[in-house]
Amino acid sequence: MQMTRSELYERVSASPLSKLADEFGVSGTVLAALCKKHQVPYPGSGYWTRKSLGIEAELPALPQAPDEVIEIIRARPKARQPRPPKDPAAKDKTTKKNRIEHHPLLFGVEGHLRKSREVKDGEFLRPYKRLLPDVICSEPALPRALRIVNALYLALHERGYRVHIAPHGDDIARIRVPEQEIELKDRKYGRYYSSGIWGPDRPTIFYIDSVPIGLAVTEMTERVTMRYVNGDYYREDSKLVRSMKSWQMTHSWTTEQDMPSGRLRIIAYSPKRGVEWSARWQDTLNEPLEKAISTIVETLQGSHDHILELMIAKDVAEAKRKKEREEEWERYERREDARRVAQALADSQQQLAETIEKWGKAMVVERFFTDAEEQLTKLDDERRRHLQQRLNMARAMVGSIDPLDFIENWRAPDERYRSKYQKE
Repeated sequence: MQMTRSELYERVSASPLSKLADEFGVSGTVLAALCKKHQVPYPGSGYWTRKSLGIEAELPALPQAPDEVIEIIRARPKARQPRPPKDPAAKDKTTKKNRIEHHPLLFGVEGHLRKSREVKDGEFLRPYKRLLPDVICSEPALPRALRIVNALYLALHERGYRVHIAPHGDDIARIRVPEQEIELKDRKYGRYYSSGIWGPDRPTIFYIDSVPIGLAVTEMTERVTMRYVNGDYYREDSKLVRSMKSWQMTHSWTTEQDMPSGRLRIIAYSPKRGVEWSARWQDTLNEPLEKAISTIVETLQGSHDHILELMIAKDVAEAKRKKEREEEWERYERREDARRVAQALADSQQQLAETIEKWGKAMVVERFFTDAEEQLTKLDDERRRHLQQRLNMARAMVGSIDPLDFIENWRAPDERYRSKYQKE
């Protein structure tokens, strides 16, 4: 099958890529790679979602390139050999064998999280690597945090949702993850209340249809009393402080800081810019997070419609704001156009008046030369030749006094600026 680049663009703009791939007899991946190779943009799933709901959506423009002929080769399916029936016992063994125990996104993550910048005892890890799953915790809480994250990712994986780190360039971003167990007005994490808590550069997300959902797991902080001893801070309830004598505390003092508590929180949020939605689950005395994984997944699945409504409302509001900005810009352009038309008219009138004034002065000079030439006729030959030469030199210095030369240098209003809206 052959078609031009523009024809392929029209086809992918009129029908989803998955349906078009079946019609062409190729896979969706092959068709997407073909479009990318020949610079043929195609709309994503969000475009078809908005279009199905009757909302105006913008198609990506076709870049400038030669309209070459593209050949699409149908794939030839291989004949499958019939498989012998399997007994139920073997099937159960195979299912258990194929079930993964560790989510692929977490391979090697523990080592990267432990490879951290220097931190005080009990503070959050600050790994050097920035493209990691969204897990924030101290070193003592790291093993349990990874177990909870693994259970959550696997529960989503079993329902067909791929958890991954968001690619660069998407219109999504990570929110600020709240780490305080009890939200207080002030935030006192770190030695001088200014230390930043580490966070990955990109959010960890998964998609339910076309709806992205961000996931973050953080260890919560609690407000504790810290004692300054020998140039460092220690928890007031730590073994070191409790073992100190009264005379050893002569030059020490206490302050309050937010420190990791060992309790964890799961946060789900909408990473789509402008869409405000989030939900959180955290450790309680009655139910740790490990027992809430299935409830969390069901809640996330049930939130699809609500988040989609918020995304659509955001797109509608953004389209409205874009239209208002375009209308405001057009009004500004019209005002500026009218101002420049008026300015061109005023400048042209002023130049014409100056041209006429210069021509009037030139006529006075011309009368001077005419009278001088009449006087030359009354002189003797020698003086007449001498003065005629000087008169010619003077005329050459003055230049042309022809009114047509003056009017030729004048610029009409349309020559200065032509209105963009003149036809309207």
